[in-house]
Amino acid sequence: MTASTTPTISAEAQQRIVDLLAKELGVTSPQVSAAVTLLDGGATVPFIARYRKEATNNLDDTHLRTLEERLLYLRELEERRQAILASIEEQGKLTDELRRAIEQTATKQAVEDIYLPFKPKRRTKAQIAREAGLEPLANALLADPTLDPEQEAVKYVKVMAAAEGVEAVNVPDAKAALEGARDILVERFAETADLLAILRMKLWNEGIVTSTVLPGKETAEEEKFRDYYAYSETIRTIPSHRALAMFRGRTLGVLKLDLGLGETLDAQVPHPCAALIASHFGIENRGRRADKWLNDVCYWAWRVKVHLHLSTELLLQVREAAEAEAIKIFGRNLHELLLAAPAGPKAVLGLDPGIRTGCKVAVVDATGKLLETTTIYPHQPRNDWQGALAILVDLVIRHGVELISIGNGTASRETDKLAVEVIKMVAERNPEQKVAKIVVSEAGASVYSASAFAAAEFPTLDVSLRGAVSIARRLQDPLAELVKIDPKSIGVGQYQHDVNQRALARSLDATVEDCVNAVGVDVNTASAPLLARVSGLNRVLAQNIVEYRDAHGPFPNRMTIRKVPRLGEKTFEQAAGFLRINNGDNPLDRSAVHPEAYPVVERMLARLNKSIAEVMGKPTVLKDLSPADFTNETFGLPTVRDILSELEKPGRDPRPEFKTATFRDGVESLADLQPGMVLEGVVTNVAAFGAFVDIGVHQDGLVHVSALANKFVKDPHEVVKPGQIVKVKVLSVDVPRQRISLTMRMDDGAATSPQPDSRTGGPRDRRPADSSRAAAKNSQPVNAFALAMARAQQKKT
Repeated sequence: MTASTTPTISAEAQQRIVDLLAKELGVTSPQVSAAVTLLDGGATVPFIARYRKEATNNLDDTHLRTLEERLLYLRELEERRQAILASIEEQGKLTDELRRAIEQTATKQAVEDIYLPFKPKRRTKAQIAREAGLEPLANALLADPTLDPEQEAVKYVKVMAAAEGVEAVNVPDAKAALEGARDILVERFAETADLLAILRMKLWNEGIVTSTVLPGKETAEEEKFRDYYAYSETIRTIPSHRALAMFRGRTLGVLKLDLGLGETLDAQVPHPCAALIASHFGIENRGRRADKWLNDVCYWAWRVKVHLHLSTELLLQVREAAEAEAIKIFGRNLHELLLAAPAGPKAVLGLDPGIRTGCKVAVVDATGKLLETTTIYPHQPRNDWQGALAILVDLVIRHGVELISIGNGTASRETDKLAVEVIKMVAERNPEQKVAKIVVSEAGASVYSASAFAAAEFPTLDVSLRGAVSIARRLQDPLAELVKIDPKSIGVGQYQHDVNQRALARSLDATVEDCVNAVGVDVNTASAPLLARVSGLNRVLAQNIVEYRDAHGPFPNRMTIRKVPRLGEKTFEQAAGFLRINNGDNPLDRSAVHPEAYPVVERMLARLNKSIAEVMGKPTVLKDLSPADFTNETFGLPTVRDILSELEKPGRDPRPEFKTATFRDGVESLADLQPGMVLEGVVTNVAAFGAFVDIGVHQDGLVHVSALANKFVKDPHEVVKPGQIVKVKVLSVDVPRQRISLTMRMDDGAATSPQPDSRTGGPRDRRPADSSRAAAKNSQPVNAFALAMARAQQKKT
């Protein structure tokens, strides 16, 4: 079920959800109610955030995404609540008090706790004991501890063969009777909701997670989990990356995880949780005949039933929280990559390096149109260096290439040297032609190459050559090219394969949707995958737009988009504001002003007595207009202010200016690094424990969160983001383990030996060394966007 699905819950429950969301988000119930109504009506988050500000009183996209996610959870909770109520009522056990308790629960877990005693289950030991008539024994001993358990149990000894319609009874002696009574009380204790809440809180506040290596798993193959062979940490404080590392170790059969209170086994000291169970049911140890038996039952209940149940639940809770954090980090990193600075409309030559199979070459023009492809063999075994140079120089000059985009895979280093000579030869032959080379990540290029879209776009082109096209295009416009690739293949996640894949996909799809709509899409040039990410559109409608465009030519204005098959009024409403038409009939169509608001602009033009061409992009002309003069019952101040902003800077791109970083001369490998060096680099990934920075030596260095700034940093994203160019100092270099410790605090002293980081980011949490990714040559310009994606050829964590 999605947030836009029409709910099947009562109006009262719906209002309860709205009020709760308002409280959680710190906004008003009418704001939430309006947003929910729009979502249920099929509106997208980008559309609501941009064009329905009056309805929601300026709820932004962050609020709306959180609201959408929580709305889904709360509706699922409500549906489960109703199902449980119906189940208990059908059993004839629903009382007014029980109904109130269920209706007041705020979490799925609390509802399930209350439901435990009523939940249909397989025939348990307790059920068998009750059928054998042992419940009165259990009740008697619990109510009167002065009774002698052995003497009371003798009264319930009974052995009876099964008969038609009657189960067999097998209680041969007092011991069996007491075991049955124990099973009944254990189940009762383990299904008491308020007691479970107390024990759960105890275990959450004081619990310690212990990780140990399983026998026989201390092998070199499993060395990456060495930090967790004998490790413990309080459950409340485990960071997401460490939690996911331990869970991965458990999944792979390397680690064993336990949750306890750090207690020691002492027969003289009651277990704290067993003591809580005893206290809850008024069980004491005053030397009465049944006291020991009852306390033993409490310990048995904890050890056999409750501990397993709660530890499983709490570890799952930790895992879900860690996954949520990892998904959040992935989404933020993806957001930065998609909104990285585009190089813009420049002819680019893409090089997909290779050795035996050669380097694949593709040239695209300023619009991304493929002009020419070929394959060169400058490396072993052919070593046709001069022939490769001649081909590349000819392509660069003939097609007016301004940028050479080099993939960072195998033979990237050698191919980079080839590009240096190409640029030198071009400069000698055509001094006016300026060419730069940039190493980019191949992340997801192979995924695109083998995709159905690539096959449809280049049906006769070899798969490997398609990769070279992708490497070239992603420099021109990262957003337009990366939307063709599954976000999970871009490789900027933290333990992305260990998290809930459905939740990850939902989050990343939302991120892509937000980014695409924040930038806007040229409907006359956009690919179908890019159009499919526009608010209100899907793959079918996007393909219909492309086919209509191919058949009838470019759209002259936004209104003609309505002619696309199956694109109805509701879809047009959702999409129109995010679709741009440059050089069309109406200048407003290249702005983010929604067609529904064009009448507002016309009133502004009438007030100024000017044409739209005389107003757009002219802030001085618009400065005397008062937004309040153009509001009405449909368009309030927020929308009118947005309209004026768009008129001042029509179709402005929120992405930053394209920049490059320069690696230091002579620093090309880990062996070249020395503690104390100050270098320029590019942030390639941001995790919960710090940031990875490419400094041009094959292996990214780690700036731990504590070394990001001269102040306390709770979240690394507060300081850095993927693609950012930063200055770092080398603290230490561990060549054998391929680790570089960096700092962004220039007053930090260099370490004399490698710094241990096993519990402050964890070497096991780092990505593996990328031996295949070549660093840049001396003074190599590095594209911030491209290196921010530099995880492609790695085994992803």
